[in-house]
Amino acid sequence: MRHTLAVLVENRPGVLTHISGLISRRAFNIESIAAGYTEEPDTTRITVVVQADELELEQVVNQLSKLVDVIKITNLTATDSIQRELAMIKVKASSETRSDIVDIVDIFRAKIVDVNRETMVIELTGEETKIDALCEVLKDYGIIEIVRTGKIALSRGPIPAKHG
Repeated sequence: MRHTLAVLVENRPGVLTHISGLISRRAFNIESIAAGYTEEPDTTRITVVVQADELELEQVVNQLSKLVDVIKITNLTATDSIQRELAMIKVKASSETRSDIVDIVDIFRAKIVDVNRETMVIELTGEETKIDALCEVLKDYGIIEIVRTGKIALSRGPIPAKHG
């Protein structure tokens, strides 16, 4: 099963390397990892998506909890949460196909962020399935390049209880 973990850590050099190294040493594949600043300047939030069963996940969480720089770990898979990715997709766009691509972009509520004679770059924020669906439709026009951020997530509603 896929699990999304939110890991709050001290904002120090090497912390991301320690976290990803610990997970990969346990032979878990990191499907997605995203790190960024939080509302606290000395805290970084790392969102990690891993494929693991419940026992394996418990082992990963226990090991992460032992790292000195880890402040808090929340399993967002088990809570009501909002999860998003950002993707930029460069697609072939001739004068004949450009208006069709614009229509598709509108349907998906995406944005065109760059245009030139031969290509368009489309930006889309949403759930993984929405991004996958847009990529599938754009394949017919010729995808040149795709970049995705990986998942970020927040729990919904009231502030969740503190976890070790």
